Amino acid sequence: MSLFFLAKRFVAGEEFEAAIPAIRRLNEKGIHVTVNRLGEHVKDQTAAKRAKQEYLAVLDHIKRARVDSNVSIKPTQIGMDIGDDFCYQTIAPVVAKAADYGNFIRLDMEGSPYTQRTLDLFYRLYENYQNVGVVLQAYLYRSVTDAEALNRVTARVRLCKGAYKEPASIAYQKMDDIRRAYLQLAKSLITDGHYPGIATHDDLLIEAVKRFVADQSISHDRFEFQMLYGIRPEAQEQLVQQGYHMRVYVPYGPEWLPYFYRRLRERKENVWFVLKNLFKK
Repeated sequence: MSLFFLAKRFVAGEEFEAAIPAIRRLNEKGIHVTVNRLGEHVKDQTAAKRAKQEYLAVLDHIKRARVDSNVSIKPTQIGMDIGDDFCYQTIAPVVAKAADYGNFIRLDMEGSPYTQRTLDLFYRLYENYQNVGVVLQAYLYRSVTDAEALNRVTARVRLCKGAYKEPASIAYQKMDDIRRAYLQLAKSLITDGHYPGIATHDDLLIEAVKRFVADQSISHDRFEFQMLYGIRPEAQEQLVQQGYHMRVYVPYGPEWLPYFYRRLRERKENVWFVLKNLFKK
């Protein structure tokens, strides 16, 4: 018997068709969506090309279903571990189709060995397609310089704290320092950037961003908050009701176990939710 039912709070389905109802429910609440097929570190060209075909099909599904969703892709899922040129050649048709459909592709950011390579991939794609964005991780020291460069080309940046274990030589380790760096970057991206995604579940950061934009008389249309599917849904709806743009990252796919495990490690209440539902009749 599949244990997928345990992950259903955080993963919308094992196939994209199963995720469409979840996307619709979010859209009905005024929430935008970014969808991602789970999977990473593909070493085989055939598997990377299958991922490309999956994303091309997802874009078709989104268009046919008329749901409000763009797409997020991990570069290692689509061939970066095979080679940078191969990765570019694999992902470019996906970005091109998204451009034809008026949709948007976000390049997810992975661990620090991929940071510069992912930015290089972004800039290479951005020469021909402006419907592509990238992610910065606030705990990396380099992100201040990276944000300045991305602001100069009016790139759409998703800002997160950073989820990978990185050494103190390149990344902040203490949460106070990470929050300080995050808020500095958020202010820069909102002030000088192009519609950044402020991706956090941290109330301290959310309230600090809200105070900043209010104090600076910055329109809510200049940015959006972003959260993960199944985490703090009431807060997501509340932000929409307060007049902010909200986007939820909705993952799907059969490779759900590592993602599910990360969600349990992040928050104790996630573990409690799963345990309660495990013993429900």
